[in-house]
Amino acid sequence: MPVNIPDLLPAKSLLEEENVFVMGESRAVAQDIRPLKILVLNLMPLKIKTETHLLRVLSNTPLQVEVELLFTSSHVPKNTPQEHLISFYKTFEEIKDKHYDGFIITGAPVELLEFEKVTYWEELCRIMDWSKTNVTSTLHLCWGAQAGLYYHYGIPKYEMSAKLFGVFEHFVNDPEEPLLRGFDDTFWAPHSRYTDVRRTDIEKVDDLILLSDSVKAGPYIALSKDRSQVFVTGHPEYDKLTLGEEYHRDKARGLQTKLPENYYKNDDPSQKSIVRWRSHAHLLYSNWLNYYVYQSTPYDWG
Repeated sequence: MPVNIPDLLPAKSLLEEENVFVMGESRAVAQDIRPLKILVLNLMPLKIKTETHLLRVLSNTPLQVEVELLFTSSHVPKNTPQEHLISFYKTFEEIKDKHYDGFIITGAPVELLEFEKVTYWEELCRIMDWSKTNVTSTLHLCWGAQAGLYYHYGIPKYEMSAKLFGVFEHFVNDPEEPLLRGFDDTFWAPHSRYTDVRRTDIEKVDDLILLSDSVKAGPYIALSKDRSQVFVTGHPEYDKLTLGEEYHRDKARGLQTKLPENYYKNDDPSQKSIVRWRSHAHLLYSNWLNYYVYQSTPYDWG
Protein backbone atom coordinates (compact mmCIF):
# COMPACT_ATOMS: atom_id res chain seq x y z
CA MET A 1 0.00 0.00 0.00
CA PRO A 2 1.18 3.55 -0.62
CA VAL A 3 2.25 6.43 1.55
CA ASN A 4 -0.09 9.39 0.97
CA ILE A 5 1.63 12.75 0.51
CA PRO A 6 0.81 16.11 -1.08
CA ASP A 7 0.87 16.02 -4.89
CA LEU A 8 3.59 18.67 -5.22
CA LEU A 9 5.91 17.56 -2.41
CA PRO A 10 9.40 17.17 -3.97
CA ALA A 11 9.83 13.73 -2.39
CA LYS A 12 6.92 12.39 -4.47
CA SER A 13 8.70 12.52 -7.82
CA LEU A 14 12.01 11.33 -6.32
CA LEU A 15 10.39 8.27 -4.77
CA GLU A 16 8.38 7.49 -7.90
CA GLU A 17 11.66 7.36 -9.82
CA GLU A 18 12.76 4.64 -7.36
CA ASN A 19 9.49 2.75 -7.96
CA VAL A 20 8.40 3.47 -4.39
CA PHE A 21 4.59 3.35 -4.19
CA VAL A 22 3.42 6.83 -3.24
CA MET A 23 -0.03 8.28 -3.75
CA GLY A 24 -0.88 11.95 -4.15
CA GLU A 25 -3.57 13.42 -1.94
CA SER A 26 -5.91 14.02 -4.88
CA ARG A 27 -6.07 10.28 -5.59
CA ALA A 28 -6.07 9.25 -1.93
CA VAL A 29 -9.26 11.17 -1.11
CA ALA A 30 -11.14 9.05 -3.64
CA GLN A 31 -10.39 5.86 -1.70
CA ASP A 32 -12.73 4.70 1.04
CA ILE A 33 -10.08 3.63 3.51
CA ARG A 34 -8.90 4.74 6.95
CA PRO A 35 -5.14 5.42 6.52
CA LEU A 36 -2.77 5.66 9.45
CA LYS A 37 -2.18 9.33 10.22
CA ILE A 38 1.50 9.97 10.91
CA LEU A 39 2.85 13.35 12.00
CA VAL A 40 6.54 14.18 11.43
CA LEU A 41 8.23 16.95 13.41
CA ASN A 42 11.16 17.69 11.09
CA LEU A 43 13.97 19.38 13.03
CA MET A 44 16.71 18.61 10.50
CA PRO A 45 18.20 21.56 8.59
CA LEU A 46 17.86 19.94 5.13
CA LYS A 47 14.17 19.28 5.48
CA ILE A 48 13.45 18.19 1.91
CA LYS A 49 16.10 15.45 2.10
CA THR A 50 14.82 14.28 5.48
CA GLU A 51 11.26 14.12 4.12
CA THR A 52 12.45 11.82 1.34
CA HIS A 53 14.43 9.62 3.74
CA LEU A 54 11.45 9.11 6.05
CA LEU A 55 8.84 8.68 3.34
CA ARG A 56 11.00 6.02 1.71
CA VAL A 57 11.08 3.82 4.84
CA LEU A 58 7.46 4.51 5.78
CA SER A 59 6.32 3.28 2.37
CA ASN A 60 7.57 -0.30 2.85
CA THR A 61 4.44 -1.62 4.54
CA PRO A 62 1.05 -3.04 3.46
CA LEU A 63 -0.62 -0.29 5.49
CA GLN A 64 -1.75 2.95 3.93
CA VAL A 65 0.00 5.88 5.60
CA GLU A 66 -0.99 9.56 5.47
CA VAL A 67 1.84 11.91 6.46
CA GLU A 68 1.63 15.46 7.79
CA LEU A 69 4.72 17.63 8.33
CA LEU A 70 5.33 19.87 11.34
CA PHE A 71 7.95 22.50 12.11
CA THR A 72 8.62 24.68 15.14
CA SER A 73 7.30 28.24 14.99
CA SER A 74 9.85 29.38 17.61
CA HIS A 75 12.76 28.75 15.24
CA VAL A 76 12.87 29.87 11.60
CA PRO A 77 14.67 27.28 9.44
CA LYS A 78 17.47 28.78 7.33
CA ASN A 79 18.09 25.95 4.88
CA THR A 80 14.57 25.33 3.60
CA PRO A 81 12.71 27.76 1.29
CA GLN A 82 9.88 29.58 3.03
CA GLU A 83 7.52 28.70 0.20
CA HIS A 84 8.16 25.01 0.89
CA LEU A 85 7.34 25.45 4.58
CA ILE A 86 4.22 27.46 3.78
CA SER A 87 3.03 24.88 1.23
CA PHE A 88 3.69 21.65 3.09
CA TYR A 89 4.23 22.28 6.82
CA LYS A 90 1.99 23.09 9.75
CA THR A 91 2.73 24.63 13.13
CA PHE A 92 1.80 23.12 16.46
CA GLU A 93 -1.01 25.65 16.92
CA GLU A 94 -2.62 24.33 13.74
CA ILE A 95 -2.60 20.65 14.78
CA LYS A 96 -2.77 20.69 18.59
CA ASP A 97 -6.45 19.71 18.67
CA LYS A 98 -5.93 16.69 16.40
CA HIS A 99 -5.04 13.08 17.17
CA TYR A 100 -2.47 11.00 15.28
CA ASP A 101 -1.77 7.31 15.12
CA GLY A 102 1.98 7.81 15.01
CA PHE A 103 4.45 10.66 15.51
CA ILE A 104 8.11 10.95 14.49
CA ILE A 105 10.50 13.47 16.04
CA THR A 106 13.67 13.74 13.98
CA GLY A 107 17.20 14.52 15.03
CA ALA A 108 18.72 18.01 14.95
CA PRO A 109 22.31 19.32 14.79
CA VAL A 110 22.14 20.89 18.25
CA GLU A 111 23.44 18.11 20.48
CA LEU A 112 26.35 20.15 21.86
CA LEU A 113 23.90 22.67 23.31
CA GLU A 114 22.25 22.08 26.66
CA PHE A 115 18.64 21.11 26.04
CA GLU A 116 17.33 24.27 27.69
CA LYS A 117 19.57 26.44 25.46
CA VAL A 118 17.96 25.17 22.24
CA THR A 119 15.81 27.98 20.86
CA TYR A 120 12.73 25.80 20.42
CA TRP A 121 13.13 23.68 23.56
CA GLU A 122 10.09 25.13 25.33
CA GLU A 123 7.92 24.52 22.28
CA LEU A 124 9.30 21.00 21.88
CA CYS A 125 8.42 20.24 25.50
CA ARG A 126 4.84 21.35 24.86
CA ILE A 127 4.70 19.10 21.80
CA MET A 128 6.14 16.08 23.67
CA ASP A 129 3.65 16.63 26.49
CA TRP A 130 0.80 16.84 23.96
CA SER A 131 1.98 13.60 22.33
CA LYS A 132 1.25 11.65 25.53
CA THR A 133 -2.51 12.11 25.04
CA ASN A 134 -2.89 12.78 21.31
CA VAL A 135 -0.61 10.14 19.75
CA THR A 136 -0.65 6.34 19.95
CA SER A 137 3.12 5.88 19.58
CA THR A 138 5.98 8.37 19.19
CA LEU A 139 9.27 7.46 17.50
CA HIS A 140 12.22 9.67 18.50
CA LEU A 141 15.37 9.71 16.33
CA CYS A 142 19.00 10.63 17.21
CA TRP A 143 18.95 14.00 19.05
CA GLY A 144 15.17 13.63 19.17
CA ALA A 145 15.73 10.41 21.14
CA GLN A 146 18.11 12.16 23.54
CA ALA A 147 15.62 15.01 23.96
CA GLY A 148 12.77 12.57 24.59
CA LEU A 149 14.74 10.54 27.14
CA TYR A 150 15.66 13.75 28.96
CA TYR A 151 12.15 15.22 28.89
CA HIS A 152 10.25 12.06 29.85
CA TYR A 153 12.78 10.45 32.20
CA GLY A 154 15.46 13.01 33.10
CA ILE A 155 18.19 10.98 31.38
CA PRO A 156 21.17 13.26 30.53
CA LYS A 157 23.35 13.25 27.44
CA TYR A 158 27.15 13.31 27.55
CA GLU A 159 29.62 14.91 25.17
CA MET A 160 31.94 12.35 23.61
CA SER A 161 35.67 12.81 23.09
CA ALA A 162 35.17 12.50 19.32
CA LYS A 163 32.22 12.52 16.96
CA LEU A 164 30.50 9.16 16.51
CA PHE A 165 30.37 8.96 12.72
CA GLY A 166 29.74 5.94 10.55
CA VAL A 167 27.88 2.63 10.42
CA PHE A 168 28.14 0.38 13.47
CA GLU A 169 27.22 -3.14 14.49
CA HIS A 170 24.38 -3.55 16.98
CA PHE A 171 22.99 -6.43 19.02
CA VAL A 172 19.45 -7.59 19.72
CA ASN A 173 18.74 -7.86 23.45
CA ASP A 174 15.12 -9.04 23.26
CA PRO A 175 14.30 -10.95 20.05
CA GLU A 176 10.73 -11.58 21.26
CA GLU A 177 9.84 -7.88 21.24
CA PRO A 178 7.60 -7.10 18.22
CA LEU A 179 9.67 -4.05 17.24
CA LEU A 180 12.64 -6.38 16.62
CA ARG A 181 10.68 -9.15 14.94
CA GLY A 182 12.62 -10.50 11.98
CA PHE A 183 15.91 -8.88 13.02
CA ASP A 184 19.16 -10.79 12.76
CA ASP A 185 21.08 -11.26 16.00
CA THR A 186 23.44 -8.50 14.86
CA PHE A 187 22.69 -5.69 12.42
CA TRP A 188 24.15 -2.36 11.27
CA ALA A 189 22.90 1.22 11.64
CA PRO A 190 24.27 4.72 10.85
CA HIS A 191 25.14 7.31 13.50
CA SER A 192 26.33 10.90 13.29
CA ARG A 193 26.52 12.74 16.62
CA TYR A 194 28.74 14.31 19.27
CA THR A 195 26.85 13.18 22.37
CA ASP A 196 25.50 9.95 23.74
CA VAL A 197 23.31 8.47 26.46
CA ARG A 198 24.53 5.75 28.79
CA ARG A 199 23.19 2.28 29.35
CA THR A 200 23.50 2.63 33.12
CA ASP A 201 21.16 5.66 33.11
CA ILE A 202 18.56 3.84 31.01
CA GLU A 203 18.69 0.76 33.21
CA LYS A 204 17.95 2.87 36.29
CA VAL A 205 14.51 3.73 34.88
CA ASP A 206 11.98 1.00 35.60
CA ASP A 207 9.67 2.12 32.79
CA LEU A 208 12.33 1.72 30.07
CA ILE A 209 13.39 -1.40 28.16
CA LEU A 210 16.74 -1.40 26.33
CA LEU A 211 16.14 -3.48 23.21
CA SER A 212 19.41 -2.97 21.36
CA ASP A 213 22.87 -1.55 21.90
CA SER A 214 26.33 -1.46 20.38
CA VAL A 215 29.87 -1.83 21.68
CA LYS A 216 30.94 1.31 19.79
CA ALA A 217 27.71 3.30 19.50
CA GLY A 218 26.16 2.55 22.90
CA PRO A 219 22.39 2.26 23.53
CA TYR A 220 20.46 2.18 20.27
CA ILE A 221 16.78 1.30 20.79
CA ALA A 222 14.85 1.82 24.02
CA LEU A 223 11.12 2.04 24.64
CA SER A 224 8.60 2.66 27.38
CA LYS A 225 6.83 -0.37 28.80
CA ASP A 226 3.51 0.73 27.34
CA ARG A 227 5.23 1.03 23.89
CA SER A 228 3.97 4.60 23.46
CA GLN A 229 7.50 6.07 23.40
CA VAL A 230 10.27 4.60 21.23
CA PHE A 231 13.81 6.00 21.24
CA VAL A 232 16.31 5.28 18.44
CA THR A 233 19.67 7.02 18.93
CA GLY A 234 20.87 6.66 15.32
CA HIS A 235 19.65 7.46 11.81
CA PRO A 236 18.28 4.24 10.27
CA GLU A 237 16.42 6.37 7.68
CA TYR A 238 19.65 7.70 6.12
CA ASP A 239 20.11 6.84 2.45
CA LYS A 240 23.23 5.57 0.69
CA LEU A 241 24.78 9.02 0.19
CA THR A 242 23.98 10.88 3.44
CA LEU A 243 27.11 10.14 5.49
CA GLY A 244 29.34 10.75 2.47
CA GLU A 245 27.70 14.10 1.75
CA GLU A 246 28.21 15.10 5.38
CA TYR A 247 31.86 14.04 5.27
CA HIS A 248 32.65 15.99 2.08
CA ARG A 249 30.67 19.02 3.28
CA ASP A 250 32.68 19.21 6.50
CA LYS A 251 35.96 18.70 4.62
CA ALA A 252 35.04 21.56 2.27
CA ARG A 253 34.44 23.77 5.31
CA GLY A 254 37.94 23.02 6.56
CA LEU A 255 36.72 21.04 9.57
CA GLN A 256 38.83 18.29 11.09
CA THR A 257 36.40 15.50 10.32
CA LYS A 258 37.28 11.84 10.28
CA LEU A 259 36.18 9.31 7.69
CA PRO A 260 32.81 7.69 8.49
CA GLU A 261 33.59 4.23 9.86
CA ASN A 262 32.49 1.09 7.99
CA TYR A 263 30.99 3.20 5.22
CA TYR A 264 33.29 3.28 2.20
CA LYS A 265 34.61 0.13 0.58
CA ASN A 266 38.08 -0.53 2.03
CA ASP A 267 37.67 2.74 4.00
CA ASP A 268 38.61 4.56 0.80
CA PRO A 269 36.49 7.71 0.13
CA SER A 270 37.28 7.45 -3.59
CA GLN A 271 35.27 4.20 -3.67
CA LYS A 272 31.55 3.59 -3.34
CA SER A 273 29.80 3.42 -0.01
CA ILE A 274 28.45 0.08 1.17
CA VAL A 275 24.85 0.05 2.38
CA ARG A 276 24.68 -2.33 5.35
CA TRP A 277 21.59 -0.97 7.08
CA ARG A 278 18.78 -0.74 4.50
CA SER A 279 16.96 -3.98 5.39
CA HIS A 280 17.13 -3.17 9.12
CA ALA A 281 15.75 0.32 8.52
CA HIS A 282 12.74 -0.89 6.53
CA LEU A 283 12.01 -3.63 9.04
CA LEU A 284 12.26 -1.24 12.00
CA TYR A 285 9.76 1.22 10.54
CA SER A 286 7.42 -1.52 9.29
CA ASN A 287 7.37 -3.17 12.71
CA TRP A 288 6.76 0.16 14.43
CA LEU A 289 3.84 0.98 12.12
CA ASN A 290 2.33 -2.49 12.36
CA TYR A 291 2.75 -3.48 16.01
CA TYR A 292 2.90 -0.17 17.89
CA VAL A 293 0.71 2.03 15.71
CA TYR A 294 -1.77 0.05 13.59
CA GLN A 295 -2.54 -2.69 16.12
CA SER A 296 -2.78 -0.26 19.04
CA THR A 297 -4.54 2.82 17.70
CA PRO A 298 -8.31 3.31 17.90
CA TYR A 299 -10.11 3.15 14.55
CA ASP A 300 -11.81 6.44 15.29
CA TRP A 301 -10.24 8.89 17.76
CA GLY A 302 -13.71 10.30 18.22
